[in-house]
Amino acid sequence: MRTVFGALCFAAVLFSTGAQAEKRIFIIANNADGYGVDRCLATGAKCGIPVATAYCQSRAYMRAASFRKVDRDEITGAVPVTNGTSARDEFVAIECLR
Repeated sequence: MRTVFGALCFAAVLFSTGAQAEKRIFIIANNADGYGVDRCLATGAKCGIPVATAYCQSRAYMRAASFRKVDRDEITGAVPVTNGTSARDEFVAIECLR
């Protein structure tokens, strides 16, 4: 009886931990070349989803889960390099899923 109960508990723990997607958040400068970040992501335009997904796919992730503007104060660690434009202090966070 104890063996059956132990096996059921083990199975419950094993199957309750289901596969979770790997997530990573990328912080990119608003003026990042080639992705349309300033036109689509930072402004919230409708083209933001395909742009964020393209960025994730270029980094070997499947798709973008979310994207949003972030302030410099929200960034911990190294701040992305900007090219000195008027939008140099604007950043976008893209959450990518594998």
